Amino acid sequence: MVLTWARIVMIPILVAIYYVPDDWIRPEHKNVLACVLFTVAAITDAFDGYFARKFRMTSRLGAFLDPVADKLMVSAALIVLLELGRVNALVALVIIGREITVSALREWMAQIGASQNVAVNWVGKFKTIVQMVAIPVLLFHDPLFGVIPVVTLGTLLIYAAAFLTIYSMLLYLRLAWPHLSAPGAAPDEPPGNDGL
Repeated sequence: MVLTWARIVMIPILVAIYYVPDDWIRPEHKNVLACVLFTVAAITDAFDGYFARKFRMTSRLGAFLDPVADKLMVSAALIVLLELGRVNALVALVIIGREITVSALREWMAQIGASQNVAVNWVGKFKTIVQMVAIPVLLFHDPLFGVIPVVTLGTLLIYAAAFLTIYSMLLYLRLAWPHLSAPGAAPDEPPGNDGL
């Protein structure tokens, strides 16, 4: 739970790094700081899940916040990369749009008692790994040791992540389709839900 909150706190810091004047922090140092911050967040995400399972420290709030923190961190980083011109707008839209779509799908499936149909699969996990490598590489941006063009690697990886994003979303939708297409399967809408 503490690690989840730490990831949430890192989100505005990651964005704020690039708003600090260049005469305070040089652009290449901003890249390194952002890369390190995102990498630490990704590592704490892995440890958070491990410790929660090992020591049975799960809670309803933690189960809610953990995926939210991950999606916010990825979305914030993609928006920063988009602003810096390091990622294609369509790629960012695909990845962020998929997260919104699958989250809504999982919530809807949970309401009808069929959440196991859209449980995380190996494609989704592999997509996350590729994505979590691509983003810090693109944040780092500058040639490693002044020679290795990491931005090329990051660009290839983020396109691979976008492809896996679409593929995994289609898999989830295919698994959920029998429930989505069944007549009268829509759960009751909560009172006061105006679509916001």
